[in-house]
Amino acid sequence: MSEKNSLLDYIKEPLVFVNATFDSHGELFEEVYQQAVKRDWVTTNFIDKINERETTFPTGIQLEKRGAAIPHTDPECVKQEFIAIVTNQKPVSFMRMDDANQSVAAEIVFVLGLNQPHAQLEMLQSLMGLLQNETVLTQLINSQDVPSLIQIVKQYSF
Repeated sequence: MSEKNSLLDYIKEPLVFVNATFDSHGELFEEVYQQAVKRDWVTTNFIDKINERETTFPTGIQLEKRGAAIPHTDPECVKQEFIAIVTNQKPVSFMRMDDANQSVAAEIVFVLGLNQPHAQLEMLQSLMGLLQNETVLTQLINSQDVPSLIQIVKQYSF
């Protein structure tokens, strides 16, 4: 299976939020959790674990022109693997993974719900490739609806 297909296989439409209005990463995590738990994709401790992990190991990334974040949590919290994608109307603050004393204004967030260790590394590598492609990143952030965002991911070749 190619990386391109594997990324697409993890994207679940109910967990794609375009032009959202989350005021904090906690609010964003709560909505991803609510959508995932009602589908039985995560355990009830997912929300506590992702918040704890974000506090201990921040996931904000300052890119050349914009900010992003790739939060994730313990594999045992995930029943059905997924990648949630969130674009927000105004950036959401995350602490930086390379300097926990600085924040980054994340315009796009990929919440990884993975339960296979090798899958997590592959997804992080794929997402880092995507994040370094300014053209694709801009297209994703400027998407107006879920189908167009998913179409951009389909077209993106790693």
